[in-house]
Amino acid sequence: MIIQINADHNLIVHADFRDKIEGVLRDEMDRFKDQTTRLEVHLSDENGNKDSQDDKRCMIEARLEGAQPIVATDFGNTYELALNGAVEKLKSSIEHRLSRLKSY
Repeated sequence: MIIQINADHNLIVHADFRDKIEGVLRDEMDRFKDQTTRLEVHLSDENGNKDSQDDKRCMIEARLEGAQPIVATDFGNTYELALNGAVEKLKSSIEHRLSRLKSY
């Protein structure tokens, strides 16, 4: 499973933060690793340098073998909260998609 991390110009993703993101994704998405070819993470700050509630955005796109990509987005006060929310939504969407495929 390939993990690609992208950020807007308001955020510089340092090696430690990149490792933390990859660790969360590998831990949380482990049960889907055989079906997932790539995860793309897009981090952005919706309001730039202004302080605001829930302005950190995380969008994760999962590419599953033989299927259309699945996208989940979440917002939070920090990038970690947005990442965790997006991961939970993504897991739910993948479980739903895989259960529908099994029933056919």
